[in-house]
Parts: sequence; C-alpha cells; structure tokens
Amino acid sequence: MLLTDTSILIDYLRKRPDAVAFVNTIGKANLAINTIIAMELYQGALNKPEFTTIQKELQGFFMLPVNEPIAQLALQLSQLYALSHHIGLPDTFIAATALIYNIELRTYNIKDFRFIPRLRVSNSLIY
Repeated sequence: MLLTDTSILIDYLRKRPDAVAFVNTIGKANLAINTIIAMELYQGALNKPEFTTIQKELQGFFMLPVNEPIAQLALQLSQLYALSHHIGLPDTFIAATALIYNIELRTYNIKDFRFIPRLRVSNSLIY
C-alpha cells in the first residue's frame, strides 16, 4: 500500500502516461488516498464535468480516514515545521496519514516532506 499525493493524482487525471501507468500497474486498490487529498482534487475542479471526472476516477482508490491520531500528529507537525519549513495544512495531514498508517508517500513534491523524520517519501513512479 502506498499513499498517493495530490500531485501524482493530478497527472493521472490529466492522463499523463507515466502517472496512468503507475496507477494501472499498482492498481487503485493498492494506492491509498485520504480525505484531504480528495478534497484538494475537488477544490481544483474548474467546472462540473471536471468535478464528475474526479468523482469517477477516485472510485477504487483505498480511502484512509483522517482520524483523531492523525489530527493530533498533524498538529504536532504544524508546531514543529510551520515556521522553519512553511509546511501547509494539507501536507501536515498527508504526512501524518502516512506516518500513522506506516506507509510510504509517493509525491512529486518531495521538498515539502523530506524534513519529516520517519516519513518514507519518494517521487518514483516505479513500484
């Protein structure tokens, strides 16, 4: 199981070949997202057809809920890194999800996460 960040999913939705191959090779059931990642995608929709496409394409991904332990860890990450690394609210929840569930995060934006100890993060689209 891998936690798949918004950046990769945007490319998947745009039908970029490397991102599509990544999702198809690993399979949606083996790729997790959380509610924050889904929300970021929905917030990026420019119109109803895009919104509907996002709804359709997210079906099959393994949805990890944001629970109290994740929220508490996200708060700690904010306290530790908001000033020094300018970590944003969505990224604290994404990192906390990967840490709590002990799964690797796949993202194109490694710089946004690499400073967090114990977080396994990669930009590889190879499993």
